[in-house]
Amino acid sequence: MSLFVMKFGGSSVGDTERMQRVAKRVAQKQDEGHQCVVVVSAMGDTTDELIDQAKILNDKLPAREMDMLLTTGEQISIALLSMAIQSLGRETVSYTGWQAGFRTEPVHGKARITDIQPERVLRSLKEGKIVIVAGFQGISEEGEITTLGRGGSDTTAVALAAAIKADACEIYTDVDGVYSTDPRIVKVARKLSEISYDEMLELAHLGTAVLHPRAVEYAKHSKVPLVVRSSFTYNEGTVVKEEAALEQGVVVSGIAYDKNVARISILGVEDIPGVLAGMFGALAKEQIDVDIIVQSGISDGKADFSFTVNLDDRQRAIDVIQGMESILPFREITSEDGLVKISIVGAGMVSHPGVAAQMFDVISSQGVNIKMVSTSEIKVSCVVEGTKLNEVIRALHTAYNLDAEVQAFVGGPQDRR
Repeated sequence: MSLFVMKFGGSSVGDTERMQRVAKRVAQKQDEGHQCVVVVSAMGDTTDELIDQAKILNDKLPAREMDMLLTTGEQISIALLSMAIQSLGRETVSYTGWQAGFRTEPVHGKARITDIQPERVLRSLKEGKIVIVAGFQGISEEGEITTLGRGGSDTTAVALAAAIKADACEIYTDVDGVYSTDPRIVKVARKLSEISYDEMLELAHLGTAVLHPRAVEYAKHSKVPLVVRSSFTYNEGTVVKEEAALEQGVVVSGIAYDKNVARISILGVEDIPGVLAGMFGALAKEQIDVDIIVQSGISDGKADFSFTVNLDDRQRAIDVIQGMESILPFREITSEDGLVKISIVGAGMVSHPGVAAQMFDVISSQGVNIKMVSTSEIKVSCVVEGTKLNEVIRALHTAYNLDAEVQAFVGGPQDRR
């Protein structure tokens, strides 16, 4: 008998009809001789609706009360799904995150899991029950209800799978697997049968919205096999594991893009030790993530450098840097939006020289200038103007032999909580 953790996102349980479909899917899994723990997100747009109601009453959205409010969405889901499965003649029990043993940091809105005490879950499994657990939530040592932030239900599922030593964690969503790129842009994108943790982690960080990076990190650390599957079809999904087989002639596994990018340039900075540490340290204190950093040539003891941030953080980052001008003087600060970061990812890149050069050549052939570049052993990212995003993605997809025969694509990457 195998033990599976099955996670269903908000669109998978968006209404009672879909809830019943999920119930039948879980019951079928049990009929196949498996033990099942199900992690569920809030139904459909429940979270957005709760946030909208809160904004009407208080535009400051106090963090503690928001956690109290938002966790109710998942509690509705687990109770309804438990009832739906019971109607099929199965024994079930639903647990909130804290009842399932999730302990977190004392942080509201984006807490990290510190410990899992799954005894109650294991006891219910031993009793032959299907266990339904609310994703996205836990409790601090002080007894405060907390939420895990973006991708929290994915993280809940993977962390619980590791804690109870599940054979696999299946992420059911509105896509039928991980694709070589966004099928909405490239109709001949191929569904990958398997992909390595490292490749999936890079793609998740770079904009592929099928899995959240924190969940992939947890799976890699705990060596929990992940399977991305559609909740609407019974197609084979994509297995995320330690090492994935390389297809013959395929060096790049996937192409990701991120349109939420802004570039900030600081010109005429004193070229002395500690300048970069001071500036980026100040950004870090404000919880502003910096991605690509490029320093240009030095002239008359002055240097210019540029970096990228999330588009939503652009003005905040500019304010932080301007606030430091008295102690770290510079000549000018500029910013640019309308950009996109396009990335190629593949474990095969390590042993194949010229992959980056080919990417640069393909981008230039589309009449697009490259503004910034970042590389790792299995990734190359280029920041470019976003006007020809689709054309560049399609050209790269063809250039790296990723095109497949036209295939049916299920849904879109939306189940992020």
